[in-house]
Amino acid sequence: MNGYVLLTLAIIAEVIATSSLKAAENFTRFWPSVLVVSGYVAAFWLLMQVMKTVPVGVAYAIWSGAGIVLVTLIASILYRQIPDLAAWLGIGLIIAGVAVIQLFSKMSH
Repeated sequence: MNGYVLLTLAIIAEVIATSSLKAAENFTRFWPSVLVVSGYVAAFWLLMQVMKTVPVGVAYAIWSGAGIVLVTLIASILYRQIPDLAAWLGIGLIIAGVAVIQLFSKMSH
């Protein structure tokens, strides 16, 4: 399977796990805790598969950038943790950094 497809799946698993951490309440709630543990196990297993075909720096930049953006969006919906202007500017810079790596770095090819 394509490394970037696996990376997308790894990001989705990580975002589900991270977004479930608050709901797990220190692992005192069963189903959110299951999502946390299974999400991270799946995410890291998938990320190991990604590393076979995608450079580590590129994979991690995409993983972390997409994760930050998606977790922030989910937290604003589920937990009403609305980012302020500075947070949105920072997120924009993260997205710009990932775009620069993908579009201009020889490392990503």
